[in-house]
This record gives sequence, C-alpha cells and structure tokens, in this order.
Amino acid sequence: MSQTDPELFLQELGGWDWDACRRELSVVLPRLLSLYRESEDWTEHMRVLRILTEMFLPHISLADLEQTFFSKVLPKTLQLFDNLMYDLSSEAKGLTSQNTELCSTVRNLLQSLVQLLETLTGCVRYVCTLQECVPLESIRSLPSSVLYVIKSTFTHCKDSELLYCEHLHLISDLLQAMFKETYSLQKQLMELLDMISMGSASAEDNITDMVSVIHTVLEICSVISNMDHALHANTWKFIIKQSLKHHSLLQCHLKHGDILSGLCKDTLFSFHSSLQLAEQMKMSEIQEGTDLRLFQKTVKLCRFFANSLVHYTKEFLSFFSDSCSQLHQLFLQIYSKFPPSLYAPEISELHRDEISRVFLVALDPLINQLLPFSPFMEQVLSEKLDLPPEQQLPQCLILITIMDKLSSQPEEVRTLWNTGRSQSLFSALFFSFQQCSSELSLPICLPEVISMGQPAVPITLYHYVCVHLCSFIASMLPSHFPQLEYALLDAVLGSSMITSLLAMDAWCFLARYGTAELCAHHVLVIAHLIKSWPSDCYQVSALGVLLRRMLFLMAPDHQVEFAGKFLPEEVENLAVWQHVSLQALKAELRQRAAGRLCAAALARCRRWLSGRRAAAELPPVNTALSVLLAACSFAGDTLEAELQASVLAVVGQFWTFLQAKQVLDEPCLQQTLCLLLHLMELFIQALDAQLITQVFALQVSLLQLDPPDHLRLAMVDFLSSMGKVFIPQEAQRQVVPHLSCLFAALLSDQTWLIHQHALEAFTHFAEETSHEDVVPRCLNSEETKKKVVSFLSKTRQVEETTEARRERMKQERIPCSTQLMKMDGELEAAGEPLAKRACPPPSEEQYKAAVGTMEGALEAVKLLLQKGSAPAWLAEKLEALHAAIGVLRGSVG
Repeated sequence: MSQTDPELFLQELGGWDWDACRRELSVVLPRLLSLYRESEDWTEHMRVLRILTEMFLPHISLADLEQTFFSKVLPKTLQLFDNLMYDLSSEAKGLTSQNTELCSTVRNLLQSLVQLLETLTGCVRYVCTLQECVPLESIRSLPSSVLYVIKSTFTHCKDSELLYCEHLHLISDLLQAMFKETYSLQKQLMELLDMISMGSASAEDNITDMVSVIHTVLEICSVISNMDHALHANTWKFIIKQSLKHHSLLQCHLKHGDILSGLCKDTLFSFHSSLQLAEQMKMSEIQEGTDLRLFQKTVKLCRFFANSLVHYTKEFLSFFSDSCSQLHQLFLQIYSKFPPSLYAPEISELHRDEISRVFLVALDPLINQLLPFSPFMEQVLSEKLDLPPEQQLPQCLILITIMDKLSSQPEEVRTLWNTGRSQSLFSALFFSFQQCSSELSLPICLPEVISMGQPAVPITLYHYVCVHLCSFIASMLPSHFPQLEYALLDAVLGSSMITSLLAMDAWCFLARYGTAELCAHHVLVIAHLIKSWPSDCYQVSALGVLLRRMLFLMAPDHQVEFAGKFLPEEVENLAVWQHVSLQALKAELRQRAAGRLCAAALARCRRWLSGRRAAAELPPVNTALSVLLAACSFAGDTLEAELQASVLAVVGQFWTFLQAKQVLDEPCLQQTLCLLLHLMELFIQALDAQLITQVFALQVSLLQLDPPDHLRLAMVDFLSSMGKVFIPQEAQRQVVPHLSCLFAALLSDQTWLIHQHALEAFTHFAEETSHEDVVPRCLNSEETKKKVVSFLSKTRQVEETTEARRERMKQERIPCSTQLMKMDGELEAAGEPLAKRACPPPSEEQYKAAVGTMEGALEAVKLLLQKGSAPAWLAEKLEALHAAIGVLRGSVG
C-alpha cells in the first residue's frame, strides 16, 4: 500500500473487498481520516467521504461509532457543505444562459450537494439497521449535523426563486433532486430518532442534545411551512411525538412557548390557505377538480394542526401561563375570518360546512382543556383586551361556547369562571355583546337546533346569545347568583339599549325559571330603585320596562303584597306605578289600583295647577300624568263618565298656559306636552272645539320653532287619531289649515323615523277621516305626493347591496362603540351630585313667559264667562288678583 501518494492510496482502496476493509480497519482508517481532514479539493473530499461511509462505516461497532467515526468525519463534512453552499450562492448571482461555463459550474456544485445528501442518508440508514434501540450517546454528532444540513438545504430551495431569478429553469432539475434527497434524509433521520433510547436517568448531555434536536426541527418547520403539506405535517408530527415520548425528561427544558407559537402560526396559515382556495372556487364557480382536491388536503392539514394543538396542550398545559394570549388570539382570528363574521371572505355553504366539520370540530376540544386553567380564564375575561372590530363577534362566540361547556364541568371550574379575579363571565358576555352593533343591525344569523332531532336553522345573533345565556343560567350553581344579579343589573342600566334588552330577557327567564319568591324579591328591589332615583334618568326607563314585564310573572299573592308595599293612593308611589301595566294585575286588584291611581294623579295635577305652576315642580306632575295615561289606557271606553270629565277638565287647564317658546326652553314642559297629547288621543272624540283649536294652534307655533324629535313624534301620534274626529263647523276654519300644515311639514321631515311615522299616521288618518277635502291639502309638494303614493303602493325603494351594507356597518361600528364607551365612562365618573349653583337673575324671556301665562289664564276666564254664569266666589277672587297686580306694579315702578 502506498505510504506517500494519496491518489495511489485511494486507488488501492478502490480495489479492496469487504473482508480486506474489515482486516485493515485499524491501520487504514486513521490514515484515511487524516487524508479526509487535510483535503482542500471538494471533489477529492467527496470521493474520500464516499469511501469512508461505504467501505469502512459498516465495519465499526455501534459502541465505537461516535468516538471512532462521527466525531471525526462530520465536522469536516459540515465544512465541505458550507463551502459548497457558499460557492453556489456566489456563483448563482451571475448565472445566465449565455455563460455556459458558469452554468456548468453551478450544476456541478448542485450535483455535489446531492451526492453529499445521498452519502449522509446512507450513513443514517446504516445506523437504523444496527439494532432496534440506539443509545443517543453512540451517535451524538449525527443528529445535529444532519439537521444543520437539512435546514440549510431547505432554506436554499425556498429562496431559489429569489436567488436564481429568471434563470431558475437552467438548474431546476437539480434543485428538485436536492429537495427530494433532503426530504429523504429528513425522513430517514426521523426514523432513526424514533429508535433513540433515553432512560429515566439519562445523562444531562443526552437531554440537552435531544432538546436541541427538537428545537432545530421546530426551526425547520418555519422554513418548510408552505413548501410541502406532507413534509410539513410529518415534521410537526415528529416534534409532538418526541416531546410526548420523552415527556418526563424534557418537559422542563423545552421551549413550550415557541412550539405553541409555531403550532398556532401554522394552524392559522393553513386555515387562511383553505379560505383563499374556497373563495377562489366561489368566485370562479368551480366546485371540483384540482382546486377542490387541494382545498380538501388543506382542510385536513388544518385538522392535523388542531389535533396536534389538543395533544400538546393536554400534556404541557402547566407551562402555558404566558402563552394564553396566543391561544385566545388563535380562536379570535379563526372566527373573525369564518362566517358569519362580517370580515369573512365569501365562500360557498358546502366549503363552509367542510371547514366546520373537519377543522373546527377537531379544534373544539382545546377549549375543554383550557377551561380549568386560570391564566386562560384571566386572559379571556380581561377588561383590558381592547380588541379590534373584527374580533368583537368572535369574543362573544367564544364566551358563549365556554358557557355551553361549563355546565358539564366540575364545581371548582365553574366557580373559577364566575367568581375569579377578573370580571365575571356574565359581565364579559354583556360587554362583548354590546360591541357587536354591526352584527346585530344587519342582522347576521347563526345555526341553532331549535328542537331535538331536527336540523339546525339560522337565527339572529340576539336570539342565539339569549338562548345560550338562559340555558347557562338554568344550570347555574346558587352560589353564583350574586355575580349574575350584578351583571344583569349593570347591563340593564348600561348605555346600550339592545344589551339592556338582552339582560331584561335573561332576567325574565330567571324570574320564570326560579322560584316565585325570587321573582317577588327582584320586583321589590327594582321598584325601590325606581322610587329612589330621579325620574329623568334614562336608567329609570330601562328599570321601568323590566318592572312592567316582571309583574306579569309574579304570583297573585305577591302582586297583592307589592300593592301593599307601594300603595297606589300615596303620591310618592306614583313614580313606581307609572311603569306598571295594570293588565299584569289580577282583575280585582287591577280595578282597585286603577281608581286609586287616577285619584292620586289628578290630586297631584290639581295641586300644581292651583299653585305657582313653577317649572321646577313639574317632574312629579309629569309622573302623575304618566300614571293617568297608563290608567286611562287600561280602562279605555269603560272609564266612568265622571272620571273622564275630571281628566278632561285637568288636561284642559294645562292648555290655558302652555306657550310654544316656553315649551321649547323647558325640557320638563316638553315631556308634559307629550303626555298631554297622548292623553288627548284617548279622549279625542270627547274634546270640544275650543280645546282642539288651542291644541292645534300650539303645535303649529311649536313646529315653526324647530322642536326636538320626541315632540314631533308625539304630534304625529296625535294627528293619527284625528281621523276619528268630526271637526265642529265653528272650529274648521282654524283647525283644518293647521291640520294640513302639520301633516305637510311632518311628511317632508328629513329624519327618517319621523318621516316613516308621518306616512303611517297620514295613511291612518286618510282611511278614517270624514273630512276628505283635507287629505289633498296635506300634500303640498310633488315630492311629498310621490313618497305617499310609493308608501301606499308598497313600492320598495332602491336598496343597497349586501356587501355595501356590510361595509357601511363596519364604518359605523367605530363611532357607535366610541359613543357607548364615552357614555359608560361618564356614568362611572359620576360620583356625588355637584353642589347646587346659585340661581342666575331672571331673564327677560322668563318675564315674558310668566306674563303670557297670566294673559292666557285671563283669556280662559273670559271664555268661560261667555258660556255661562260665574260662581259666587269668582268676584272675590278677581278682586284679590287685582290687588296682587297692583302690588306688582308698585314693585316695578
């Protein structure tokens, strides 16, 4: 054997057989390894490496592999690999089809890399044949070296389009071969690593090496995520399998947060890919072929990631305290891009069902596993989430899903979610629901099984949330009722009307599902709140609606107790009774309460009318009018003639002093006017000509001053009732022009709500009135006529498209949410009432209003004297008033 010439030495080795290699191993191998380490030419380097791996590696025992072979060969092999990759990257920049020499060089470099990969694959494959269980220390250098090569090669393939640009076709065959061989090498290495043995007392170096292997494979995952579905899935399968296989040894050393982050990232990536494919098929109207098969494969990949998340989370949940936001975001981002989200792409129902059935069902158990985990609960129920608009509905749906699952959980888990350090689950749901203004306005629909054994039907988001919330309430533990009651009351009193309505529906369900005593207790609490708060608070209106509904659910004996605690005849209780529907009470109690309420309300009104008539004292009078309206509405045509006359007399007295400017300046008077108009609707056919004239004159004067919307709506309702009235001859000259003027103005109102109500009121009036000549006079413009005709013929206006409406709702969401947050903030900031401000000196307008009231009263007395003889006491009273006016004149002079 040549001792000096390396070439001759290698030629001689080439003629050896297996037996010769085995006999001369101890002599030849050291020299061959020395030659390999000293070689600088990569062609010779590859040649020596092939001789080492093919001729001498098979004759080295497993126990000696690391010390004798891998620790000496692999460092130089990696150096050779790096040199090849460096040369390849350098030469690739100048690659052109005209430069054949450079093209040949690049192809030779790629061919050498393919040979190197083949050689490494052979090494790994050989080790796999030695025995079923391979100690890690016997091959310590092999996994890390091979993984380094795999990662670098895959990265080169991934970046090839950028690296080779338009000349990629010149070497695409070799790049494909390199990718294929790298794929094969990784598959072989994973097979070997499955055979690795790590005992319970494994050395610290073994644990470090195995952890390093898993983390490196994790890095490879991020490289190949969009290269090949099968390769990607198998790589993740290896990570999960090895983490679980060596659970006890590795659990404290693995980067669980990075692994979870990678799983979540790849789950979302595959999910978005499936949505993109589904959207493309929807747009192209193609439901079969290559796109469909690729879509189905992508959805199955989603399912694989979902199952991987479930398995990994189950084993390492305790290590995810700092990663709960990622898991929460995973659900939020998935549901934000899936129907019925407004931000989801348009996909067919078939593809939606496929994703739901294959992927979302597989992901669902993950929530079950996270329910007992306190950090996840704190993340989901955090008051500082500050979610973007597209994630508000997903948050609401996640909370509903959690509610559905909690009923089957142990008591400690249910307690965690209802009485934890964060806000309660109920409060979080109401807040989240409040943010879904766009979804509630459209409205969007969700599938729901209404009855067992029947297919799901689409229902609105409101219906969906209400059903599931009530179902959760039915399964609640009694110890959690304080949190429920707090959340219900807070939502009822909140700034969002629809959220308040949801809370009322849930509260009424609680009243029906719970005991009669619980219902009675809640009614009393609500009534006391109403009685103790100022009547002009909008929260009182919400509580009033709730009280009205819950009285229908009370037991008869409890209704009697309620009437005993809030006696109808006591004036201070009118604030409560104005919100009560007498129809809710049993017949005997109803009749008794109605009479007492009317008497108390009339007494309150008369007391104010006979006094100073100060605007500051109007709120309780408005309360009395409200009670009177409720009682008279209930009694209807059965109201006693004497009582009806008393009501009309009191109502008539109010009209003697009401003036348009004064009403516009005083919000309390605006409410008074609205109540008076509604009361007069009930007695519209009993009104005399003079009162009708006064009412119309005031409305016309008020309309000229641009009154607020609630006054316009009250006018519209009153006008609607005028169809039942035959206007007396003596009043027609004044009333008919006013009537047509009011209708014309309200029909042309720019506020859509008032305009719509005006159309309905005019239609109602036109159908009933005997004054047919008034109808055309109300339509004073061609535009108004056109709108009325369209309304009568039920002609549909041009509607915006579904997509346009969705976009409009998205745009409106932000200002709506901002306004609601502002209102809630103002409520929270409101503490003790501010100290009363000193009254400013009276203005000239106030003097004019007071004098106008006096003049109106005198005119009313004058009209009364014209109709009949005066009572005996009137002369004395007028004399006293004359003296009082004289005193006033003296103070002015």
